[in-house]
Amino acid sequence: MILSRTMDILAANPAGLRLYAGVEDWPARHRNLARYVFLHPAARALFDDAWNSQVRGCVARLRALAGTDPDAPDLAALAGELLLKSPEFARLWERYDVRPHTSATKTFHHPDVGDLTLGYQSMLLEGTPGQRLSAYHAQPGSPDHDAMVLLDLTAPTRARHPASERL
Repeated sequence: MILSRTMDILAANPAGLRLYAGVEDWPARHRNLARYVFLHPAARALFDDAWNSQVRGCVARLRALAGTDPDAPDLAALAGELLLKSPEFARLWERYDVRPHTSATKTFHHPDVGDLTLGYQSMLLEGTPGQRLSAYHAQPGSPDHDAMVLLDLTAPTRARHPASERL
């Protein structure tokens, strides 16, 4: 996935988009991982046992951005929406925790392919306004890798071309 500094999904391969169950049903302009985590009905079940870690990390990354660019319109719009719509976001936003992106593993309880644990790495893209490449990976031949291949192969056609929906 290519993410904006506020976690808008700018581009994704089909498996990457489908990994966040149900986000592909939202219009491309609304696809944002922070919005997904706090507002999508499928998100809590997707992360289940890692829910608290996921939401705290999401808010802490947005707080890190607020520390470097506190008047950013894109951050203000997203934080404002989440403050109004998610009491959990509001509670965590008031804590002022800050955390940068890291590499680690995430476990997903996906409704279509079951449980999968993936490694991930997030990298800044030079020459962009804070965009990141977030790459998820699994050992080839493993059940986790097979699940990602299945997500890719079963993606609807519109999930394969999300950028065209932005036009």
